[in-house]
Amino acid sequence: MKEGYELIYKRPKTLLDKRMHYCPGCFHSTMHKLLMEVVEELDIQDRTVGICPVGCSVFAYDYMDVDMQEAAHGRAAAVATGIKRMLPDRIVFSYQGDGDLAAIGTAETLHACNRGENFTFIFINNGIYGMTGGQMAPTTLENQKTSTSPYGRNSATAGMPMKMAEIVATFEKVYYVERVSCNTPANTRKARKAIKKSFEYQMQSRGTSFIEVASNCPSGWKCTPIESLDWIKDQVLPYYPLGVLKDLGKEEVK
Repeated sequence: MKEGYELIYKRPKTLLDKRMHYCPGCFHSTMHKLLMEVVEELDIQDRTVGICPVGCSVFAYDYMDVDMQEAAHGRAAAVATGIKRMLPDRIVFSYQGDGDLAAIGTAETLHACNRGENFTFIFINNGIYGMTGGQMAPTTLENQKTSTSPYGRNSATAGMPMKMAEIVATFEKVYYVERVSCNTPANTRKARKAIKKSFEYQMQSRGTSFIEVASNCPSGWKCTPIESLDWIKDQVLPYYPLGVLKDLGKEEVK
C-alpha cells in the first residue's frame, strides 16, 4: 500500500477471511458482508442460522461464520420453517436466487409467507439462472436476452416477469417487505438497514420478512461490472422499483 493511503475496508469478525469465488462486480460478496455486519452489530452470531440452497451462493457457508444449512434446490423456505419451529430462539434467514425462490421454490416461498413463518428471506434477484449458464428465469425482464431467450423474453409465451416482493406483500401474515440494491453506496447503506430491521422484527416474533435485492450478473449478462450497474439503473429499477412495500411495524406505531 502506498504511503499516505489508509485501508478503509473493515471485515466484520463474522465474515471469514477467505477469498470469495464470485465474479468481479457481483453483489453476492457485498450482501455477504452486509449480512455479517448486521449479525456482528446485533451480537447474534451464536444464534444465527443461514439456509443456502443451489445457486451461485451455494458456497456461502465458506464465508459466513455462522451456522449454515444446505438445502435442496428451491427448498430453503421449508428447511428454514423446520429449523425456526424447532429452535424458535434462533435468527434464521434463507439466502436464495430468483431461479431458486421464484421458480422451483415458488410453492415453498408462497406458503411460508402465507403462514407468516418467523424468518427472513434474502432474495437475490439478478434476472437469470446465473450459475448454470444464464438461462431465462421467472424474473427475467421483457425482451431481455438470455441463453434460452436469445431473441429476448417474449411475454406472449413466457408471461411477464414476476414481482415477488409485490406478490408476498399481499399476504396478511407477512410483516415486512422491502426491495433494495447495492448499485450505489447510498442504496447499499439502505440495504444494510433493511437487513437489520428484518432481523430485529424476527427477534420480536413479528412474522415473515422479505428482502429482495435487485442484483446484477456481469458474467451472465455478458457485460462489464460498470455496464451492469447502468443496466440496473436504466432497465431493472424501472420495473423493480426500490423501496418499502410493506412495514406493519410503522403502521402499529401510528
